[in-house]
Amino acid sequence: MKYPAVLSFEDVLPQLEQFDTIIDARSESEFALDHIPGAINCPVLNDEERILVGTTYKQVNAFEAKKIGAPLVARNIAHHIETLWRDKPRDWKPLVYCWRGGNRSGSMAHILAKIGWPVIQLDGGYKAYRAYVAASLDNPPQVQFRVVCGTTGSGKSRLLETLDGIGAQVLDLERLAAHRGSVLGNLPDEPQPSQKRFESLIWDKLRGFDLDKPVFVESESKKVGNLRVPDAVMQMMRASPCVSLMLSRPNRVRLLIEDYDHFMKDPALLNAQLDHLVQLHGRAKIDAWHEMANTGRMAELVDQLLVDHYDPAYLRSIDRNFVQFPQAQVLEMSDISHADFVQAARRLHQS
Repeated sequence: MKYPAVLSFEDVLPQLEQFDTIIDARSESEFALDHIPGAINCPVLNDEERILVGTTYKQVNAFEAKKIGAPLVARNIAHHIETLWRDKPRDWKPLVYCWRGGNRSGSMAHILAKIGWPVIQLDGGYKAYRAYVAASLDNPPQVQFRVVCGTTGSGKSRLLETLDGIGAQVLDLERLAAHRGSVLGNLPDEPQPSQKRFESLIWDKLRGFDLDKPVFVESESKKVGNLRVPDAVMQMMRASPCVSLMLSRPNRVRLLIEDYDHFMKDPALLNAQLDHLVQLHGRAKIDAWHEMANTGRMAELVDQLLVDHYDPAYLRSIDRNFVQFPQAQVLEMSDISHADFVQAARRLHQS
């Protein structure tokens, strides 16, 4: 094969894990928005340089833009070779892509091939990859979902994490979305990914599952924070067999206080989120909840939130959205220790 070889994403996909390095030659902001799973970012033009070249292209002409861009591209590629790939052997096999599979990835792939490495350039670049992912999520693999249902605080996320730890197949949408799926669900130190990145992460998980074994997933709503679960995936989940996770309300309160420790330590942050519920519950009730938070009555507050907000919402939606819930396998837990979740996960995984 002559290198650089230019291949479509359909041709690349079966060997995606066989590349020694997947190189995203786009700028750092393009990479942050979304990228092929496992890729590293090695910009041929960084954000500032890309703006400069693009502005020159529009305001002057392509020739002047290329004169500005060429030395920048050359310096950046040289830097990557010297700092990242100088020690790579002759059979090091990289995949390189940019936005459309044009000049940026082409320049890098050309130089790497001239050195002697068997480099592959992705035809159509990230856009081709993104189109493939979108089409795949419109017609996802027919995995055998088992939907873990349960009221807020019953430990669904902990159970999924434990299942994953004992080797079960798990699609943890809240982990992928960096959100716990409710008005209080945003994680303080971890922003949510972009919608495209969320979909890439889902696609990457789905393609790796053994279709002959169950995949455990939580009974999410259509949105996890600001991100939307792909419609076809959501439809599959809602038609799948369910597990009803049962935990007493006092234990649910304990679990939530543990899981939402950042709110327990910062009543002002908690109260700011509670204000989003004014339209549902009225100012007087929200002010009463504020007072509980400010005076350290967290267990009482969490209990009221369960009784007045979360439980009624769950009961209104679960039967309507998950059609097999009335026939759900019941999984009762007596406590919230790690050992209890390991025991429950093993029972579920073996059933």
